[in-house]
Amino acid sequence: MSSIPGDLRYTKNHEWVRLGADGNVTMGITDHAQELMGEIVMVELPPAGQDLRAGQSAGVLEAVKTAEDFYAPVDGKVVAANEALESDPGLVNRDCYGEGWLITIHPSNPSQFEGLLDAGQYKELAGE
Repeated sequence: MSSIPGDLRYTKNHEWVRLGADGNVTMGITDHAQELMGEIVMVELPPAGQDLRAGQSAGVLEAVKTAEDFYAPVDGKVVAANEALESDPGLVNRDCYGEGWLITIHPSNPSQFEGLLDAGQYKELAGE
């Protein structure tokens, strides 16, 4: 059974989203998603300053047998990308909710965060 922290929001594409005190949102993929993908061997992240729209591909995660896009959970501008993943993409597998985060976005429409799935809704979606 996957870990689904109750203090996060989730997307239907198996990404988690954390709202920071500064109003920015940090995202990554869920424990369920990283388990399905297997060992992640490469991560392609967007550059800081890139504008994203909710649902738009923001980057790519490559595992031994598959590659999957990950998607922006909200509209906004990328303010940070997890550069540690360039040299150690396995952080996503080992600590997907912590050091394995992907990007931080400054939302242009903060209310979009509230429209994301809560932990109970995501648990149903993931069949947990």
